Amino acid sequence: MKLIGVDVGGTFTDLVYVDTQVAESTIHKVATTPHDPSEGVLNGVVELCKRAEVDPGSIDHVLHGTTIATNAILEHDGVEAGMITNEGYRDIIQIGRHQRPQHYSIMQEVPWQDRPLVKRRYRKTVAGRVAPPSGEIMEALDEEGVRRAARELKERGINSIAICFLFSYLNPEQELRARELVLEEHPDCFVTTSSSVSPQFREFERFTTTAMNAFIGPKVRTYVARLESDLAAHGLSADLHIMCSNGGVATADMVAARPVLTLLSGPAAGVLGGGWAGALSDRDHVITFDVGGTSADIGIVRGGVFEEATARDTAIAGFPLLVPMIDIHTIGAGGGSIAYLDAGGAFCVGPRSAGARPGPAAYGHGGDQPTVTDANVVLGRLDGENFLGGEMALDAEASVRVVSALAAELGMTPEATADGVMKIVNANMANLIRSRTVQKGLDPRSFSLVAFGGGGPLQAVDVAAELGIPEVIIPPAPGITSAMGLTTTDLKYDAVRTAFVSTRRMDLPALHQSFASMESEIGRQFAADGLSPDEYRFERSADLRYVGQGYELRVTVPGGAMDEAALASMFAEFADKHLTEYGHVHAEDPIEIVNVRVTGIGTMPKLHAPVLKPRQSLDDALIRHKDCVFRVNGSLETLSTPLYLRDALPVDQDFQGPAIIIQKDTTSIVRPQDRMTADSKGNLIIKLGVEG
Repeated sequence: MKLIGVDVGGTFTDLVYVDTQVAESTIHKVATTPHDPSEGVLNGVVELCKRAEVDPGSIDHVLHGTTIATNAILEHDGVEAGMITNEGYRDIIQIGRHQRPQHYSIMQEVPWQDRPLVKRRYRKTVAGRVAPPSGEIMEALDEEGVRRAARELKERGINSIAICFLFSYLNPEQELRARELVLEEHPDCFVTTSSSVSPQFREFERFTTTAMNAFIGPKVRTYVARLESDLAAHGLSADLHIMCSNGGVATADMVAARPVLTLLSGPAAGVLGGGWAGALSDRDHVITFDVGGTSADIGIVRGGVFEEATARDTAIAGFPLLVPMIDIHTIGAGGGSIAYLDAGGAFCVGPRSAGARPGPAAYGHGGDQPTVTDANVVLGRLDGENFLGGEMALDAEASVRVVSALAAELGMTPEATADGVMKIVNANMANLIRSRTVQKGLDPRSFSLVAFGGGGPLQAVDVAAELGIPEVIIPPAPGITSAMGLTTTDLKYDAVRTAFVSTRRMDLPALHQSFASMESEIGRQFAADGLSPDEYRFERSADLRYVGQGYELRVTVPGGAMDEAALASMFAEFADKHLTEYGHVHAEDPIEIVNVRVTGIGTMPKLHAPVLKPRQSLDDALIRHKDCVFRVNGSLETLSTPLYLRDALPVDQDFQGPAIIIQKDTTSIVRPQDRMTADSKGNLIIKLGVEG
């Protein structure tokens, strides 16, 4: 099989071509085209095929990580959407819950009130009601009212409508009928129902998720359709699959109908790529560390399994969501993060960023503020002659100038100031990792840190040292790890049902029926995708809590019949997770099964481990020596440091730092107190604090 993975970033679009039969791959980068990202994707795919000397018509799958949906939410740049809901519930998405983002601030922004996804004048109400607990129809749907609402919204120019009724997760009949009526009145409308997007309880989150789908739907649908058309026009008949937030890919048709599934498309691919790199070197307990120009993303992989976000943690731009997502957290810390003194005289780094233009002063595009990149230049850790494989020269004098100006304000030397920039940004990144490990009962010292992105390998050893993490892993191509992650995943579809059964009133046959119906539903989707039953499998899970608790914990559910043994397994895992999360368990208290879930995984062809060319000695990899500044035993020292070409490093030969490892898409740092090995799988393994 021949695959192309394409990940669109803010500055560059990264691509990788993979032939799974001969274990060959080719990487490429092109400039992102913000006005129309599909243009950059198409340019990159065509150029990559030429570079790899492959016929575009022979490509089997194009796997794409996109920021279209994410940017539409972050920039609040979706369409003007409408909503049809029950009488009396017009303002659910405006009121929200009693919890506010910041409990005690009188100046806070509440996203769903300050910038609602659906303006109040476009929210229409109709009579009709589904009643719990069984989902019976308590009041018939006012079909003429639905038609009238659809006509009114059409007259106002609304071409995307969310249909959100109470308790539709128990019985979607009224939502489905309302959708039919809307399309009869407004055939060109993008119509989305809450029961199709997120059929589970919590009406505020369900309604908001559906409104978000309506807000971004037309833009994503247009983008996907245009990309498919343009690829076909250039001779690519390959299947287009889009990366979803759950760590799997979905078909273009699925994403066009439910674009809300792609809100963490790019970062999710990065976590997959980081997990793949760790697995190459037999590490299944890793923290993925993706540092770009403006932000740093981290994800957690335990036992080879990606951590998923819980209902209370799943949000985008402050809006709560009810869709499966890999647990990814981000801060504004990257190579372009600006160092400055705030109004109180405190030394700060980020979250303000110089961006791509003008960017750091070292880029020579007019940047006049000191950044993390400039600090690395001042410390000698970036080499102006070998940046981006020599395709871009760095202006070291400009970096010294802007860092020296900040140093004058602080009364410090430029080198000490640059080191201070490093300490602050690394501490911010370490605190992000602590929030997802230490504060969750996980010991970061039991993990390896997989560092990638343009800036990850530059910062990784210092961040790992601050957390006590014993080793850093640098993947084969750190700058395109997200694109490579796209070629390591499978088709992945999720289904969910709200159960609300407890140990006080357990209904095993009903639970079994829920699992069976979800597996049948996903199986039909796989069949439509052309997969046979032996090409996919199912994984079951459930959301559990003690009766009376407000939030749940996710546990695995054994396959087969639901019986007492399956329940015992679920409850034992729940107790373990509750102890880890909260520090205690209540062994005698009743447990409630809130939601039951099925994940369908359809096997896709995958990227193999890289095949390394024969290499000679360490001396053959040496470019030259240069002066670099490192902190040694608490003091700054300038050391003559060897610069090595990564592709020429001998395999499985470890050596002592300091060292700077040069490759086209990033620079890796080895401190004087660390040892490094280029292993046979293509990774760099840096052991911290190990002196030979």
